[in-house]
Amino acid sequence: MRVLVFFDLPVITEENRRAYRKFRKFLLKNGFLMLQESVYCKLALNSTAVRTIVDNVHKNKPEEGLIQLLSVTEKQYAKMDIIIGNIKNEVLDSDERLVIL
Repeated sequence: MRVLVFFDLPVITEENRRAYRKFRKFLLKNGFLMLQESVYCKLALNSTAVRTIVDNVHKNKPEEGLIQLLSVTEKQYAKMDIIIGNIKNEVLDSDERLVIL
């Protein structure tokens, strides 16, 4: 499964910008990959892992702005249609090398 995070946060004041940076760093530190500006994605093994990810995003949300979460299956994610632009190949974004202990 994948968890997609879409966000639109204000960056008018210095406090807003600080909250934006803190939220973005939280996402990156917790394994989210940037799909495009303000859209991040994380791979999850099952629905329990998705619930944990969603709870962590709720705990680390800034006070202002709009944050939306969407959980999709790998099959649904694979059907994503790229209209224009290129997929970044710099980051391995698959579960091919996933080792479950």
